[in-house]
Amino acid sequence: MTEKKKLSLICFSGDFDKSVAAFTLATGAAAVNYDVNMFFTFWGLNIVKSGRRRSLVGRGPLARAFNFLAGGSGNLPMSRLNFMGASPGLMSRMMRKRNVATLEQLVQAAKDLRVGLYACEMSMNILGMKQPDFIPEIKDVIGVPTFLKLSEGGETLFI
Repeated sequence: MTEKKKLSLICFSGDFDKSVAAFTLATGAAAVNYDVNMFFTFWGLNIVKSGRRRSLVGRGPLARAFNFLAGGSGNLPMSRLNFMGASPGLMSRMMRKRNVATLEQLVQAAKDLRVGLYACEMSMNILGMKQPDFIPEIKDVIGVPTFLKLSEGGETLFI
């Protein structure tokens, strides 16, 4: 019996287009029976915050300010040509028009396909965040050693 193929994605960026790419890879791999894990660290944590809007989460004024300015999944900027925040909405409209899954649909597909979603413990500590600040599908808050064990024997991509 052959071992199941594995794909692990490190989501460091909170950019809209990079998030779409990460979830496209994750759902595509999961759909063809890969074991897929996503590790959200630093600005990538914004993708899996429980609210889509800006909020004052975190412990301490500086952490609250960073989290407010970073926004939530509804405020992810494009990595290029952001046009003062208008580009993600325009891109989503183009995706719907061309029958391409939007970021929201890709995130839901990842949940449905049981992609492992994990939050970075160190990044959460820096930003003063706790597990309830994230969507309930976050399986666990883990550190690098645990992520390395999860990704062992498979491909790992940094986005």
